[in-house]
Amino acid sequence: MQLKDFDFDLPEELIAQHPAAKRDECRLMILDKESGSIEHKVFKDVINYLNPGDCLVMNDTRVIPARLIGTKEGSGGKMEFLLLKRIDKDHWETLVKPGKKAKIGARFEFGEGHLKAEVTEIKEEGNRIVRFEYEGIFEEILDRLGEMPLPPYITEKLEDKEQYQTVYSKNEGSAAAPTAGLHFTNELLDKIRAKGIKTVFLTLHVGLGTFRPVKVEKIEEHHMHSEFYIMSKDTADIINETKAKGGKVFSVGTTSTRTLETIADENGLVKESSGWTDIFIYPGYKYKVVDGLITNFHLPESTLIMLVSALSDREKIMNAYEVAVNERYRFFSFGDAMFIR
Repeated sequence: MQLKDFDFDLPEELIAQHPAAKRDECRLMILDKESGSIEHKVFKDVINYLNPGDCLVMNDTRVIPARLIGTKEGSGGKMEFLLLKRIDKDHWETLVKPGKKAKIGARFEFGEGHLKAEVTEIKEEGNRIVRFEYEGIFEEILDRLGEMPLPPYITEKLEDKEQYQTVYSKNEGSAAAPTAGLHFTNELLDKIRAKGIKTVFLTLHVGLGTFRPVKVEKIEEHHMHSEFYIMSKDTADIINETKAKGGKVFSVGTTSTRTLETIADENGLVKESSGWTDIFIYPGYKYKVVDGLITNFHLPESTLIMLVSALSDREKIMNAYEVAVNERYRFFSFGDAMFIR
């Protein structure tokens, strides 16, 4: 398939710069994946499309304040570090700007020297391995000095860091939020459970590869980034039980979807598991366990719009996106939601 098959015109003013005032009162497009029919609702109406015995699978990763602004020792030049992956206690793989100033042995400091870093290795793709030096607990220092690594299309600063966390976030390690989950409130989740719908959690730490553009014309040639996931035995058992009893499994977000489809066998069964996934889902892929998907509206020509297209088909998804633009839905991380069912 061609990259241009997933392009669409998006007016810049439809890119949401801040979350909805109330998480569960954003707009919700309901898309029937078979017929392509569309309904326009409010997010908290999602409960009306879930039945007792169904299961919602959510990603409980928590975003770390992974953006650090510092200065280079000696020159004092301003530098930006983005923490991508923890290698061990004090070593991280990072994205550094401007990279040309971050040679091996270069040293940097943050927060008046409360945190220091030295470049120890340069990866093939240009990322830097750095060793941090500090006194105390790294996570506490990062929480004090770091900023939320918002996507590049969000230009406004957050009033509260929790706006970029789901209400059920727990396991720290993401460089970006699993944004489909931002629409849930604890009250809505309680109502969903009271209706007899199971809610279970897995963890996938979202990397910045989520925002990496596809640069090849034939999408099959694109190489996905890898991300770390964990699924517990309890979560796996409930998902398998749901399928066995005829219930539907709905994933909240593309990250939950990628994790489920990585773990599932050909019969749609999952098991306790952890590891790295670089699964690339695009039209032609046959879903094994996911019956439906709650997601946001994604960037043109992104791997995410390809993933949702595989659940329905490209024509129905691209039509739904055209409707969303015409109806002035809000797009991307802080935007409105779609339920493909």
